[in-house]
Amino acid sequence: MTPSPLNIALWAVNLETPLKSLADWIDITSHRMQQAKEQGADLLLMPEYVSEQWMSFAPAGIAPDEEIPWMATQAAEAIEHLKVLATNHDMGLLAGTFPVAIDTKGEISDSPVNDNSGYYNRAHLFLPDGRYITQDKLCLTPNEQDTQAWCLTPGSSVKVFNWRGLRIAILICLDIEMPALSSLIAGHDVDLILVPSMTSKLAGYNRVFGCAKARSIELQAAVAAVGPIGATHFFGKKRQNQTSAAAVYIPCEESLGHIGVATEISPTDTTVGQGPLIVAKDIPLDEIRRLRKGSAEVWPGAWDADHVIIEEE
Repeated sequence: MTPSPLNIALWAVNLETPLKSLADWIDITSHRMQQAKEQGADLLLMPEYVSEQWMSFAPAGIAPDEEIPWMATQAAEAIEHLKVLATNHDMGLLAGTFPVAIDTKGEISDSPVNDNSGYYNRAHLFLPDGRYITQDKLCLTPNEQDTQAWCLTPGSSVKVFNWRGLRIAILICLDIEMPALSSLIAGHDVDLILVPSMTSKLAGYNRVFGCAKARSIELQAAVAAVGPIGATHFFGKKRQNQTSAAAVYIPCEESLGHIGVATEISPTDTTVGQGPLIVAKDIPLDEIRRLRKGSAEVWPGAWDADHVIIEEE
């Protein structure tokens, strides 16, 4: 099936923007979807941990190990509203990531405690045809694993799904840095990888976005990555600034313009308004697929090193 043309909007959310409620966040997201739609976007991609912005209306006194459980209490309501937005705006929405409880055995109190029942850092994709597709983060950072902090549980699978004639996967932040995942995906003819990310330092931004570009070359696929900028204010205290940007990478091939970049903006840790919104138009997915089928300059296909041995000298 020939892929349909696809324009992707990437929103590097400004975490400095104060929120009064989840409804406030939904309204802002809807407005950004409308802006993206007016620019011709078929899909809006938001960053990892968009729920960090929710901390601006979190109950006072939440400790570090209570943050993820509290965010998870907002998830069900957020999901229901986001489903409606995708339908109403007739466009796809990857609403970044926000945590969900693995086993919800009851309501979490106003002052929740992480009881280690488990939470995933989950990406949430809403399609205009009504489908709701999720992807859990597979490789967790030290803070995500810390039992005194966010104490998350890693996922165990990568979903590959079809939309608009495309085969698509989602890899969350650190997951795009893992060559083993690239090798795993290589045999599944993926056209596009979506990468919601969150990085506090410029070094982290360069790791994620540099690896996103590498994955585009390795897999002969387009890779779209975005992260948040700035810091949320939590009861008068400014949290750690996040440094990021937005980009769509494509293979470094002559017919694609040599440089491997469809669109990108420079990284920063401060911004204004709601944060930058860029639209990558007419991503050449049909040409990328043609190259992947055997027309690339030197790409050997879904190559692995299973036949190679290490010789110690």
